[in-house]
Amino acid sequence: MQGLRLLIVEDEAIIAMMLEDMLDDLGCAVVASLRSVAAALDGIKQMEFDGAILDVNLRGERADPIADALAARGVPFIFATGYGEVGISDRFKGVVVLQKPFESTLLRRALLRGVAER
Repeated sequence: MQGLRLLIVEDEAIIAMMLEDMLDDLGCAVVASLRSVAAALDGIKQMEFDGAILDVNLRGERADPIADALAARGVPFIFATGYGEVGISDRFKGVVVLQKPFESTLLRRALLRGVAER
């Protein structure tokens, strides 16, 4: 996972900072940490990255448009959510879901399954 370039889409600043720290410890590079659907959709068009971590619910908006845009570009991603797979649209049922709260070991496993191996 060393050097893996990742996009974070997370509306909670504390969680985003925690994720950034964990990813840094795992040897990953955070390309950007974005907080909204609109910002993420703009960022996807402008940035290069290897994968993404998406919160499912961003300030009351679902992350589905972001997931659709990533899938259209062939960019692997995982979901990070406190709701489990309940909040995941059927078309994303095969995507790895990281249950919040999580620790670095679980993040690493999810990234290996959902991003690094693809």
